[in-house]
Amino acid sequence: MGEHAKITTYPAKENAGWLDYMKNLVMMIRVAHWAKNLFLFIPVFFAGKFFSTDRLWDVLMGAGAFSLIASGIYILNDIKDLKNDRLHPVKQYRAIASGRIPIKVAVPVMLICIASGLVIGSICSLKFLLVLALYLILNICYSLGLKNISILDIMILSAGFVLRIKAGGILAHVGISQWLTIMVFLLALFLALGKRRDDILASASSGYGIRQAMSGYNLDFLNSSIAVVSAIMMMAYIMYTLSPDVIRHMGTHRIYYTGAFVFAGLLRYLQVIYIYKDTRSPIRILYQDHFTQICIFLWGLSFYCLIYIKDLSFSPI
Repeated sequence: MGEHAKITTYPAKENAGWLDYMKNLVMMIRVAHWAKNLFLFIPVFFAGKFFSTDRLWDVLMGAGAFSLIASGIYILNDIKDLKNDRLHPVKQYRAIASGRIPIKVAVPVMLICIASGLVIGSICSLKFLLVLALYLILNICYSLGLKNISILDIMILSAGFVLRIKAGGILAHVGISQWLTIMVFLLALFLALGKRRDDILASASSGYGIRQAMSGYNLDFLNSSIAVVSAIMMMAYIMYTLSPDVIRHMGTHRIYYTGAFVFAGLLRYLQVIYIYKDTRSPIRILYQDHFTQICIFLWGLSFYCLIYIKDLSFSPI
């Protein structure tokens, strides 16, 4: 849009219903994105301790702390980008950009979310609190300027997922293998590249100017990067399933069977963006694409059987 583009705003309605106001608050704190904090449960699941009540409760508290901190960061980011969001074809409908939640309400909610997350984190453990604080500081720096540096922006987003599994391991009192760290980082990098691709396509279709970091990306670069990361992720997963240490820890050599669901899920995402020309972000595709959901469910179910149902009798294959 040009410099004379009209800014669409939606003043808060004094007589708006309580339910509508609560819906706007939920929109502002991005409750749908709390699903990202399910990564905290990965260590306890793979350690075979998922049904240990004490550990599961600790991880649940930790996920709540991460969710609150993330919500506070989302609000900070929305306040920081308010002017640009009002010009964006999609972001203009966010609660703060549209004016449905005023700044004087958003700031206290942001502070409450961050403070509550830190308090819960301190209850969990000091070590967990340190990881949570690192996540908070890293994301504040991201919101205040680091997001404008291409490559570094997606590396920070990916590091956030690694911190989640590290935090989950601390709460579950289990170690995090290098394989798990590598694969989570690659998956997060894959999703971040997909999000940047979505941003590029949205900008091209609407004429909305892209922010500074996006000037370091174009469609060819992102398509190539997604292909490279996909290939590396598939190879890393194969090496993980064939690792002697992993086989010994799991107590079975059949882990490689689970690769079928991982590869199907990755190929499905590539099919969606390249064949069907779907420009939705990876998170939206995850919530809306049934094929992807089935792949994730079957992948989780297969690991559940391998880890938690030890008395299944199979002939060696």
